[in-house]
Amino acid sequence: MAWEQVYNPLNNFVLSTLVASIPVVVLLGTLAVFRVRAHWAALMGLAAALTVSISVFGMPARIAFATAIYGAAFGLLPIGWIILHVIFLYQLTKEKGEFTVLQHSLTGITQDSRLQLVLIAFAFGAFFEGVAGFGTPVAVTSAILIGLGFGPLQASGLSLIANTAPVAFAALGIPIITLAAVTDLDVLALSAMAGRQLALFSVLIPFWLVWVFAGFRGMLEVWPAILVAGISFAVPQVLVSNLHGPWLVGIVSSVCSMAVTTIFLLYWHPQHIWGLNGYDSEASARGSHGYSTRQIARAWMPWVILSVLVFVWGLPQVKAFLDGIFSAKISVPGLDGTVVRMPPVVSAPTAEPAVFSFNLLTTTGSAILVAAVISGLLLGYSLRDLLRVYFQTIRSIRFSLLTIAAMLSLGFTTRYSGLDATLGLTFAMTGPFYPFFGTLLGWIGVALTGSDTASNVLFGSLQRISAEQLGLSSNLMASANSTGGVMGKMIDAQSIVVASTATQWYGHEGDILRYVFFHSIVLAVIVGLLVFLMAYVPPFTYLVVK
Repeated sequence: MAWEQVYNPLNNFVLSTLVASIPVVVLLGTLAVFRVRAHWAALMGLAAALTVSISVFGMPARIAFATAIYGAAFGLLPIGWIILHVIFLYQLTKEKGEFTVLQHSLTGITQDSRLQLVLIAFAFGAFFEGVAGFGTPVAVTSAILIGLGFGPLQASGLSLIANTAPVAFAALGIPIITLAAVTDLDVLALSAMAGRQLALFSVLIPFWLVWVFAGFRGMLEVWPAILVAGISFAVPQVLVSNLHGPWLVGIVSSVCSMAVTTIFLLYWHPQHIWGLNGYDSEASARGSHGYSTRQIARAWMPWVILSVLVFVWGLPQVKAFLDGIFSAKISVPGLDGTVVRMPPVVSAPTAEPAVFSFNLLTTTGSAILVAAVISGLLLGYSLRDLLRVYFQTIRSIRFSLLTIAAMLSLGFTTRYSGLDATLGLTFAMTGPFYPFFGTLLGWIGVALTGSDTASNVLFGSLQRISAEQLGLSSNLMASANSTGGVMGKMIDAQSIVVASTATQWYGHEGDILRYVFFHSIVLAVIVGLLVFLMAYVPPFTYLVVK
């Protein structure tokens, strides 16, 4: 029997909104204020979401618990599957000493930690966001930064901040493609609009990243290299998103940024070199690491294999081939089609699907597993040793996997119960200020769900409906949901757990959240102000795709 969502169960939108926000307050409060361990905080947030959904919003208990189980399954596959194998690969390279070689090899390009940060966290991370998404870039880059000697908090927080501008075009453009599907707007128009909105931030984020790490003065000393990295990312991003579409934006932009910045650093270096603990007066611009070309190639080999396989795995033809070998879509009993999303969140009553895709072969985590096994064999591991390290990895991240499952259960419960829609409708009541607050709605969506794609599914239709009622551009507000959402990526609990796991700093998720929270809010506000200007103020209005 179908259940229709109710968005104002207390007949007072202020009270209903306050009650709907309880699970989020419980989760973030226990993490950041009371410093409760992440898996307990996630379980407490999930308990709050189930309680509010059933007792206040009237969600039948059987549907609520089916939703929680569905969310947990999605947390383990594909997200937990990705994290497990990234850490597995990292442990294989660390045990053989290859990470030390990789660390020193980067000094051949630059010994300045500020510039290493831009290359790894921003440019290299954007590549993994473009081909895979789902936490892959944060897991990979934070692990590499740890190998380079960054502290756990820095490696985690800086990787999260860097993983923002590329998110709207993640995983071969899936967020924008999904947004077009749920809003019935043109995918090319949404792609062009998102590319224009994000251009400024693709230049700003690497500056912001270095400022957080080294301070304003430290950032100014390397501004030419940062500008090169940002512009060589932003220009391809705008061109590809406007002339081709969303599919290859992240990949082309990141590769251009990595290549151009590396070439630039071979001819330019800062006057003072910044080490991990500040200025290093004895360091030269580029180090002489003493390793042979063969040793460096061996150290980078696992990560090259990983990059190639993740890229190949993401190609539609490869996905179709692997799905043909094995793939199963499982309708979630008691949930699929039983929850009906109601106007004004959607234009007409719409039954929410709940189909779990058991595509073990095509998920990015399987590509990483294959890369890890191949790399391990090439590094000299026996099959027995590979299994030993694998089970050690599972044991070391068991609480992280539990946390991710609980986080996704919480996110799915807020979605299917309508708690998120209640929060969204409150933002939609802001009238002429809606371009600003509608952008923050996307930020909330990603912070709640951990996914720009999921946020677009949740609020994309609401953005179009609200924009049309207010006489605003549907393309502007729908794309703002995605571009505003990218700034929420650094504070979503799922990404924070991924970062803490990759840096082996589990239990410090509250510290990471406090480290990035200010930056997430400020950057989201800046996106909101830009969208407001594009809605009303020339010449910004000329950038809007009609």
